[in-house]
Amino acid sequence: MDPVVLTNFILCVIILGMGVWEYIRTKSRVELYVGIAFGLFGVSHLLTLLGLSVGLTVPLIIIRLLAYLLVIFGLYTVIARRKKKA
Repeated sequence: MDPVVLTNFILCVIILGMGVWEYIRTKSRVELYVGIAFGLFGVSHLLTLLGLSVGLTVPLIIIRLLAYLLVIFGLYTVIARRKKKA
């Protein structure tokens, strides 16, 4: 078991939990988007830990791409809100 991938997986699960918790507390979707994105990264790390990454290269690329797009969308949402206030 690769300790780097395991560490990444654990941190992704923590960030997912924190994002969902903050969404429940504040109803702010940005935190939810970031949490879900890291949940998707966690899925890719879990598949790697389980030894399934070799046969799932294309799906893993899609999962990670979706995760990055969620983070980008979340940050864009924050930037757009700040522009409206200015």
